[in-house]
Amino acid sequence: MLNSLTPQKTAAAIAGVLLAIIVGAWIFEFAGYPPCELCLMQRWAYYAGVPFAGLLAILKPSWIKPGLILLGLVLAANAVFGVYHSGIEWGWWQGPATCSGNGGLSTEPGSLLEGLKKPGVMCNEAAIRILGLSLAGWNAIVCGAMALLAFRAAKA
Repeated sequence: MLNSLTPQKTAAAIAGVLLAIIVGAWIFEFAGYPPCELCLMQRWAYYAGVPFAGLLAILKPSWIKPGLILLGLVLAANAVFGVYHSGIEWGWWQGPATCSGNGGLSTEPGSLLEGLKKPGVMCNEAAIRILGLSLAGWNAIVCGAMALLAFRAAKA
């Protein structure tokens, strides 16, 4: 099946998958699973990737392969970012002090107002796990797979 995908069709398929994933993230957020700061940062690749992949699907063939390489690099970077965030959630390494542990809150007198400016959702706590993976883990898998698909189509 993958052999029958042209670079244009691949770009359209990637745009569709990325759109479905970001809509799914919004649905989870609406259902009561608010994103942390790192989750929101991981969405940037989707916000850029959906229109860019859609544009690649309609561009002249000479622009598609370099565009797919760029898209693949963005998605691969986001997959690495998803692994980083998942590692924070699993406790493999420390995350940013502002959204991990106690969120950088201080118990010093007079620091309460500063603490209220910190994010309310901790990056080291997975809001939900689906088949054992958090949404950050699923982001890593989806972005990694879409990056491989983009690179494969650029090579064809």
